[in-house]
Amino acid sequence: MAPSLPKKSPPRLLVWTPADHRLIGRKTEAMPYALLAETYAQALRDCADAQAMVLPLVDPADISHWLSMVDGVMLSGSPSNVHPSHFGESVADESLPLDTTRDALTLELVRACVEQAVPLLGICRGFQEMNVALGGSLLQQVHLTPGKQDHRDPDHVPLDQQYAPSHEVLLKPGSSLAQWAGGLRVKVNSLHGQGVARLADGLTAIAHAEDGLIEAFEVSGAKGFALGVQWHPEWRCQSSAFYTAIFRAFSQAMQQRRSQLMR
Repeated sequence: MAPSLPKKSPPRLLVWTPADHRLIGRKTEAMPYALLAETYAQALRDCADAQAMVLPLVDPADISHWLSMVDGVMLSGSPSNVHPSHFGESVADESLPLDTTRDALTLELVRACVEQAVPLLGICRGFQEMNVALGGSLLQQVHLTPGKQDHRDPDHVPLDQQYAPSHEVLLKPGSSLAQWAGGLRVKVNSLHGQGVARLADGLTAIAHAEDGLIEAFEVSGAKGFALGVQWHPEWRCQSSAFYTAIFRAFSQAMQQRRSQLMR
């Protein structure tokens, strides 16, 4: 009798993670690159049992095709900002990086994920992209806004210090975040210069900083997982039960979608 083949485990969940677009090299001969910070791929692997997938230069017209091939979408953080023209403003600080190539894809991608009930997790820039895509606006300089604190990370310090918990967020009672945190207050890291000004009509705020700045939201009445957080739960996610819970909930939503599509 032929030996039986080892039982294969199900393939990892596949998560579309749109790339950042940057010029790297000498100023006179810089080369364009499509990039994903490794910390996001590690968090998906270690805390969501998922594989990140970067698709450079996707035509927004092809979004539905690619969504049919993945289990979910994660919009990562980035040094770049959403171009303020998408919410009717001009650039306040021209020294800050922009990424119009990413904008052209991710704003359409957010709307497609919501419409098609594709699990969606937005982190930092991704959180801001979700708000803008659904009709909201951003504070371009939170630290210069009356009544708001400086939410930026300190320059020229080790990454462990930049990504260390720095302030508390207040969680909405009964929200998924409050359940995962085991309470209504949790301390998170903070590495952003921009934030929500006007919350899109289709979003519900579920976490605020002590200065009132919105720190997390969910898509109201979404048919699938659709969460945005301003902090960075991907940073050493395994060392925080709260951060791990966010990724596990994302993973469970993707597993449910995969199961439904396979019926």
